[in-house]
Amino acid sequence: MEATVAERGQITLPKAVRDALGLTKGSVLKVELEGSRIVLRKSVDDAISRVRGKFALDADAAPGTAAE
Repeated sequence: MEATVAERGQITLPKAVRDALGLTKGSVLKVELEGSRIVLRKSVDDAISRVRGKFALDADAAPGTAAE
């Protein structure tokens, strides 16, 4: 796969890559250099923020036990 650098330094990730990683508008990627390679990694913080608030905690449950 290839991506072309636009005038302002932007690239478009191929749809197959975005779909495979679940990347959507606003997804955060970490950019790293490894020698002459550019490595993009999906941010763990971004993945955690997507599920935050989807699971409610039972305030009456004792620590380490599951609420029923």
